[in-house]
Amino acid sequence: MRSVPLGPSGPAVPAVVAGMMRIDGKTDAEVRELYEAARSTGIDFFDHADIYARELHSAERRFSEALALGSSERAEIRLQTKAGIVREGPYFDFSYEHIVVSVDESLRALRTDYVDVLLLHRPDALVEPDEVARAFDELEAAGKVRAFGVSNHTPRQIDLLRTAVRQPIVANQVQLSVAHAPIVAQGLAMNMESAPQSAVLDGGGLVDYCRLEGITLQAWSPLQGTRGNGVFLGDPAYAELNAVIDDLAARYRVTPIAIAVAWITRHPAGMQVVLGTTTPGRVIDAAAGADVVLTRAEWYALVRAAGYVVP
Repeated sequence: MRSVPLGPSGPAVPAVVAGMMRIDGKTDAEVRELYEAARSTGIDFFDHADIYARELHSAERRFSEALALGSSERAEIRLQTKAGIVREGPYFDFSYEHIVVSVDESLRALRTDYVDVLLLHRPDALVEPDEVARAFDELEAAGKVRAFGVSNHTPRQIDLLRTAVRQPIVANQVQLSVAHAPIVAQGLAMNMESAPQSAVLDGGGLVDYCRLEGITLQAWSPLQGTRGNGVFLGDPAYAELNAVIDDLAARYRVTPIAIAVAWITRHPAGMQVVLGTTTPGRVIDAAAGADVVLTRAEWYALVRAAGYVVP
């Protein structure tokens, strides 16, 4: 498994992450099979959130109950979780109290003393950076969180947090796939008035900003598009894109899902791909994409086939 750096000076981490969003309905055996499939490919990074699944922290509990990891095996993996969304509201809460309580509940659910990474889950318009800083300082000092990041944040929102937060922001988890790529594609159409793609939608230059600041981008929903039935692989709404994907899959002797992953990992920003599948075989197929290095011509051919303007 190819590795990328986590944050500006952080450890090497796998380019593919196993997402645990839908495991709360799985049996112990099914969770273990998924976990073992990920580990067999070199994935030692598992992504959680307090709100994932049917009940608060239920996916985290299912993970720990099914695996019952000992201390030595726990030390071999990285656990990432998120806090900040109040699903019952719905609203967002980056207050000191909410962050600290949520992390404590995640630790109990995961049956661990610490998480390797905590992400603030989507922006809170009412954020007080000093409160976030207070929570981060306390969690770090107690050894409960080893690194901090954000999810779906713009450059300016990250800068606002950094007016008070002293820890490095190591990651920003954002939606990205070849069929949903505005954060990449808008720069290609820069200054092209007739191309809607050139509109700045997220504060501008998010990918470039994260590269400059050493923030690792984590791509969620790497198989989702914006038309058709959601997943673009095999969807007639993406016939041209799938034709190119199928051709590349045959050329590299991998499955189409690997090419979808390879398009993201080919980017020099050193991104991580967060898988949402709970099917062990698809995890193995997807992980193979991290070791496929597309040529520039192949990478741009996928962008054009997805319907983006490449001048």
